[in-house]
Amino acid sequence: MQLYTTLEIEQLQQNEDLPYLLEIMEWVKFFLVRPHPDLGRPGVVCPFMPHALKSNNIRLAVIRTKNLCLEQIEAIVKPYRDVFLEREANEKELLISKAFVLIFPDVHIEEASKVIDGVHKKLKPLFVESGLMLGEFHNRTESPGLHNPNFRPLRSPIPLLVIRPMTEVDLTFLMSPDNPHLRIRYLEAYLNRFGHKLTDETKFKNAHQALALAKEELKDKNLVSYYI
Repeated sequence: MQLYTTLEIEQLQQNEDLPYLLEIMEWVKFFLVRPHPDLGRPGVVCPFMPHALKSNNIRLAVIRTKNLCLEQIEAIVKPYRDVFLEREANEKELLISKAFVLIFPDVHIEEASKVIDGVHKKLKPLFVESGLMLGEFHNRTESPGLHNPNFRPLRSPIPLLVIRPMTEVDLTFLMSPDNPHLRIRYLEAYLNRFGHKLTDETKFKNAHQALALAKEELKDKNLVSYYI
């Protein structure tokens, strides 16, 4: 497991992973940490990245996946959660200023939706329940922006998975799954992490309301299944 800081990447010379590391660093610098006319709000595309970049707190890894199945890729990605949590425990003063960017150069663009989205779907609950967010990025993703549904902020030149700490503003993402069981898992993880220290009272109320609605929806579905 080789994780590079941005400063280490600048010092690399002979390394087979260097072209991919450099390409993603350029994307971070010239897309994620800059404003975009289609973003739908002021500020940069990713509000977490500027501080992480400035503090040299982004870690990048190139993961080779040629001839691997989804289960094998999941097994490679999963330990990064533990490494991230270990760093988080040791560096609480930089709680939101960290990110792991996992680069998958062997995933062809035509397979990105299957591979990256598949691994993301399988592992995201595990990450969320650990207080982390796992994001999927590739050039075919249709995930819309929060403030402009026609903007695609998760499109990247190389397929990626990005790990970062969960924050209060992630409530919107955690309320979005159609599956009520998954929504309950996400919202309970959110409230476990922030319920006693939310600075926004509205988010606290919204999270509890969404959790109650999800439980009611799950109860109704179970009743329907019972009588069918």
